[in-house]
Amino acid sequence: MAILLPNRPTKSKNEALPIVAIRDGVVFPHTEAVLTFGRPRSVNAVNHAYKTTRKIIFVTQKDSSILNPTQKDLYTVGTLATIERTLKTNEDLNALIRGQKRVRIKSIKVMDPFMKAVIIEIPEIEEKSEETEALSKHLTREFKKAVSFGKSVEFLNFMKLMSGVDAGELADQIANVLEIRTSDKQKILETVEIKLRLKEVINFLAHEIKVLEIERNIASKTQKKFDKSMREAVLRERMRTIQKELGDSSSEDPEIRELKHKIVKANMSKKIQKKALKELKRLTDMNPNNPETGYIRAWLETMVEMPWQKRSKGTVSLKIAQKVLDKDHYALEEVKERITEYLAVMRLKQKQKTKDSDQKSSTILCFVGAPGVGKTSIGRSIAKALGREFIKMSLGGIRDEAEIRGHRRTYVGAMPGRIIQGIKSAGTKNPVFMLDEIDKVGADFRGDPSAALLEALDPEQNHEFSDHYLEVSFDLSEVMFITTANVLDTIPPALKDRLEVIRFSGYTSDEKFQIAKRHLITKTHKNNGLTKTQINISPTTLKYIIHRYTREAGVRNLERELSKIMRKIAKKFAEGKKGKISVIRKNLKDFLGPEKFSETVIEKQDEIGMATGLAWTQSGGDVLFVEVALMPGKGKVIITGQLGDVMKESAKAAVSYVRSRWDKLKINKDFYKKTDIHIHVPEGAVPKDGPSAGITMTTSLVSALANRPTNREIGMTGEITLRGRILEIGGVKEKLIAAHRAGLKEIILPKNNKKNLVKVPNNVLEDIDIHFVDHMDQVLKIALN
Repeated sequence: MAILLPNRPTKSKNEALPIVAIRDGVVFPHTEAVLTFGRPRSVNAVNHAYKTTRKIIFVTQKDSSILNPTQKDLYTVGTLATIERTLKTNEDLNALIRGQKRVRIKSIKVMDPFMKAVIIEIPEIEEKSEETEALSKHLTREFKKAVSFGKSVEFLNFMKLMSGVDAGELADQIANVLEIRTSDKQKILETVEIKLRLKEVINFLAHEIKVLEIERNIASKTQKKFDKSMREAVLRERMRTIQKELGDSSSEDPEIRELKHKIVKANMSKKIQKKALKELKRLTDMNPNNPETGYIRAWLETMVEMPWQKRSKGTVSLKIAQKVLDKDHYALEEVKERITEYLAVMRLKQKQKTKDSDQKSSTILCFVGAPGVGKTSIGRSIAKALGREFIKMSLGGIRDEAEIRGHRRTYVGAMPGRIIQGIKSAGTKNPVFMLDEIDKVGADFRGDPSAALLEALDPEQNHEFSDHYLEVSFDLSEVMFITTANVLDTIPPALKDRLEVIRFSGYTSDEKFQIAKRHLITKTHKNNGLTKTQINISPTTLKYIIHRYTREAGVRNLERELSKIMRKIAKKFAEGKKGKISVIRKNLKDFLGPEKFSETVIEKQDEIGMATGLAWTQSGGDVLFVEVALMPGKGKVIITGQLGDVMKESAKAAVSYVRSRWDKLKINKDFYKKTDIHIHVPEGAVPKDGPSAGITMTTSLVSALANRPTNREIGMTGEITLRGRILEIGGVKEKLIAAHRAGLKEIILPKNNKKNLVKVPNNVLEDIDIHFVDHMDQVLKIALN
């Protein structure tokens, strides 16, 4: 324990001596130091002391950032010292000072031009005992040990300490050279009892020795590693020189020998093998410490791992392919037929075995459809049917051309493009390679990835695909590329031109029911640890889930809803439930909560100013209603319901048609002058667009103006011209299925859409009467009562 205040009287001097505040460090008695002074007060105090008594007080500041400290900013214990010499350099003053005694600051009397203080000398408490002598000897030995570990000490001071000094001076001298905080040095300065001071210094010195020892070990290990690597480099260089002089290559590096063996075994073309061997020779002749050796070795390892001549041995069998596609996917008959046609062409080319057509893929398929309709899973089934490896690469969000073509191998962290990486991971040169989300490829300052895809997907040039990392061409002509997209609009025209589009139209409610029954229920109960004997979902309940809890073109959300049911059932069994749990309409809300969608049904009675239309959406077909309200005004036409530009134009065309046919329609000639017309399509939060609502808007408008109700059981779709002609529209299959679901009995379709009925399910056609029209007069005759 440090004794800060002596217990016996101290000698007092009433004379005021100059005092200097030190920002960092402590001046100890029995030590010499060269100090530099720059603050005006400090310079003035040193000059005055040197010219008079040469006595001066040094006290350490508590906070080194204070520029002009006062008594409260200084420690109370300092050191009385004498100034031996001074030297002026530029604006600073250097002084050689020698510490004499410990003193306590009693008071500071003068502040300017320098501080003067009245002090009290603090005598040291020295107890000569065997313990003090032992502590002194131990401190001397430890200090010698620290110097041997590399501690920097002035030679003369070290020799003086080793020759023997009294215990107080020994403690002060060693404390002065310790690398410790200023506050710790001040603590030692304030420790008056010598025995305690020795113990404090020994503790700090022991910690410093430990740090020095660790630093020495680290430096020793680093030096050993450096010496070893230098020795190996010199020996390796000598060995190469000797082998070169003797013409002996039998003793080459095992790693180089293994790489050479792999290059020969990789079945590269002669041109590519020649380049690889040339790079291997560069690696052999290169100094191992050269940074380029890592790049060359990584490049060679990539080259030998590429499947230059390796192919999957699966054969093209149409029966097997059809069986796999039917087993894995319900419906999608057009898609399956197009894929089997593609495989049939591939099989014929294999049989011909001509140089130009052997196993070459001449067409790139592009699956286009809404999310969840089975685009990716169809690709997996194709690979399974062909017995080939399947690779999926997502292009969504890619904006760097290097992702496709790779980086130049001279860059740090360079790697091949993702196409070459996929081929490498597959291990064959003829996998089924799916490029997912090709419509979401972007471009920025790093290049245009879609432009880089042109070479990979173009059958005329992909037999020599150039990757920046490989720096040699790779044959991609045997790869079966399949791309997927949600929409075609965002695919660049040059890239779209190389793709053969196969559209996935989305599933009908009956198809979703069969998919859920055959695939999804089994898949979800297995994924949630259940068995068939533990659950039962009735067909009626399954159809209710499809209609009231999902609204999509695919079946992804349907699978999520079924998984939700399975998780709740699994929880019940985990809590100890026994037997079988049945999911029926009555308890469905316990599993899935309230219904998310309401069923669209026809109106309960015929209405004036309202007509029933049919719409196509991303999630399939739907029924929409067009309402027209007439109000006194000045002929203003108001269109609401979050309609797109095309749909607004259809509304304007409907108004113009009605005005041009006022006499045949038996309506007031000047209705547009005194009547405001409001056309509204309900469900205003849902964006709507397209021209197919033209005849529906016209019918509802005529119904309102002629005061004639429309037949509520008739739905309609078609585009109208100003002359009243009806033009064909798209999405006939989905629209008729939606009309059948809503309970409509008659449908009005454009005459040119008669050809599209081939795709409509027979049960729908049997329940609905279809009227084909080519003019608006025919529509009004059928629709209005």
